[in-house]
Amino acid sequence: MTTLSEFAKEYTPATTKNISDLDEVDVSLNLEDREGQDKSGNSFKYKVVVVNGEDYRVPSSVISNLKAILLKKPTLKKFSVAKQGTTKDDTKYTVIPLD
Repeated sequence: MTTLSEFAKEYTPATTKNISDLDEVDVSLNLEDREGQDKSGNSFKYKVVVVNGEDYRVPSSVISNLKAILLKKPTLKKFSVAKQGTTKDDTKYTVIPLD
């Protein structure tokens, strides 16, 4: 049995990384639904891909950009995502085909 203080010292809060944190993304990864709460306690849903047991959030703008690329290049296997901005309102994502 672990004491509260031992557990607290080792504790790392669950976080969801962003797809832009990955060097490359395989288009065959499964997209999964998650639900979270904002600071006001309001529920929201978001999409993730799971890589090596970790969740990476996939913004809807990335999915939209990937759709446009796949229309022109349906054989695309991998892509990367560049992120610009720091807040929810000013963040922009660019999908970069890799093959």
